[in-house]
Amino acid sequence: MSETEAHPGKAVRDPETYRANLDAWMQRSHPDRANLRVHDVDMPTATGFSNETVFFSATWRESSGERSARFVARIEPEDGGIFPVQTPVCEVSVEVQHRLMSAVAATGAAPVPPLLPYEGDRSVLGRPFFVMEFVSGVIPADVPRYSQAGFLVDEATPADREGLVLDGIEKMAALHGIDWRAGLGWLDPSPDGRPGMAHQLQLYRDYVEGELAGREHPVMMRTLDWLDTRAPNAETALSWGDARLGNMIWQDYRCAAVVDWEAAALCPPEADIGWWVMFDRMSFDDFEAPRLEGFPTREQMVAHWESCTGRKVGADIDYWEIYAIMRFCAIFIKLGDRMTRAGLVPKEANMSVDNMVTQALARRLDAAGA
Repeated sequence: MSETEAHPGKAVRDPETYRANLDAWMQRSHPDRANLRVHDVDMPTATGFSNETVFFSATWRESSGERSARFVARIEPEDGGIFPVQTPVCEVSVEVQHRLMSAVAATGAAPVPPLLPYEGDRSVLGRPFFVMEFVSGVIPADVPRYSQAGFLVDEATPADREGLVLDGIEKMAALHGIDWRAGLGWLDPSPDGRPGMAHQLQLYRDYVEGELAGREHPVMMRTLDWLDTRAPNAETALSWGDARLGNMIWQDYRCAAVVDWEAAALCPPEADIGWWVMFDRMSFDDFEAPRLEGFPTREQMVAHWESCTGRKVGADIDYWEIYAIMRFCAIFIKLGDRMTRAGLVPKEANMSVDNMVTQALARRLDAAGA
């Protein structure tokens, strides 16, 4: 995990409290590391509304001398994850992420940060968490968006940009080749071992209705009905769920680690290329940012994914992009409520419903003739 992430600001707990508790936890987890101590705890005020992220260092003594390493802790939000819960065993989002990264690491399909054991004991940090080793590198930022500022704008050559995007798609496509029946059945929301789009659409409808708690959201309901009646018949695979450049750590324009797994599901993996092109459109078109030289077009990105997976998206890419925006719009209900409670936006702004994602969803529905 890199320390270059950018997230909306929010209040965090006392770093010293985390330091002391992480110090004791790391000592218990590594009894063979003499004189282990945790230090340089960094809890940026720009931490996430999805997970709370804590960076820290540890130093210990070995027979060869003193060693130090950097680590990252991901802590469960107080009111849980922001994506729909796939199955009863997926209630804790950080546990889902840890189990998925462990499974992906075992297959070697894509690089993930090395993991320490998952910790479900809430007495340690107040909430479940896991720790992973820090992976150095850079991350295309959300704020300011990577299409407007940062290393892809200021440093990358056209060839660098093209290579980065294509490598990211290849890493994503490799995930879709994982046999989910070999150890990932705990993600299956179906009653008969045959998960598919119908289960995901129902999960999202239930989630939306629960989070809205009686509030109106006409664009969302219109979208869910449209998706229901047009769902493609596509084979199920592992879907990463939050497939985008900003959830990869990059070294020399190659993906060094795939992170942020809380949105994973068993469904047609076309959902991932849909999310990928959705975020690309939002990063360029919706910001009115000129397309960076070397960046493949959306059509080229879809074609590359097809060549990597042997699957055909075709005209259904519109469906999968609208499905992606619906999912983003759905989680924005909970995100908006969190930001309102934190005092970052006024309640009367109705950010959970009236936001840029809802507007983008309405535009794409209109363009599709829905």
